[in-house]
Amino acid sequence: MIQGLPSNPPSSSRRPKRGITEWPESERPRERLLREGAEVLSDAHLLAIVLRVGRHDRSAVDVAMELLQQLGGLNGLANRGLDELCQISGIGPAKAAQILAAIELGKRALSTPLTTGLRITSSQDVFRHFYPRLRDLRRELFKAILLDAKHCVIREITVSEGSLTISVVHPREVFNQAVRESAAAVLFLHNHPSGDPTPSAEDRALTSRLVAAGEILGIHVLDHIVIGDGTYVSFADQGWLSASHRS
Repeated sequence: MIQGLPSNPPSSSRRPKRGITEWPESERPRERLLREGAEVLSDAHLLAIVLRVGRHDRSAVDVAMELLQQLGGLNGLANRGLDELCQISGIGPAKAAQILAAIELGKRALSTPLTTGLRITSSQDVFRHFYPRLRDLRRELFKAILLDAKHCVIREITVSEGSLTISVVHPREVFNQAVRESAAAVLFLHNHPSGDPTPSAEDRALTSRLVAAGEILGIHVLDHIVIGDGTYVSFADQGWLSASHRS
């Protein structure tokens, strides 16, 4: 052995990764954001800022890159719950909570406010508000928007979560709240986790029952909107509501 050389030099794979604090300041995500703006950063660098720290052998950027790679990018990340995130190496409850909070803030920022007194003028109004909130859900969520005689919002309610069936979304439960709130009209919507907003036979049958129940109670069903991936189908726009109770 040549004197002065170690007998077992460490391989590059065993060398600890440099933390972000050891990077040149011009390359650090937070400093770049402050200097150049958030839009210049990659998804991994933005996520690293949310994570703040990595783990003992990986920087926050390394952990962010692994996270995005394993989950299929930002869309995959937005689809995961707390327990699923915590199963990934380097992600504990605190980091998972930071990620979920950042995602929820993004969704709320994209949502058009649907406040009491706001007048609904089209299916596009509803889509713009609810799409950011429903686009990444892996379960169906059925909602009702209660409206006054001028089609202004009284409030929104969640009717059911999970698989959409006639037995789950019962007209009695839907209109009970509408009657208590003295609603003159109601608008329904739900999402299709598959991304295809085409109404199913179950959707059509349910809409028929809801329209018929509304007619009996004197509460007009304005629309039933099915939200998919970047698009939607409106029963009213398609002219299906007037005939839905006879189909």
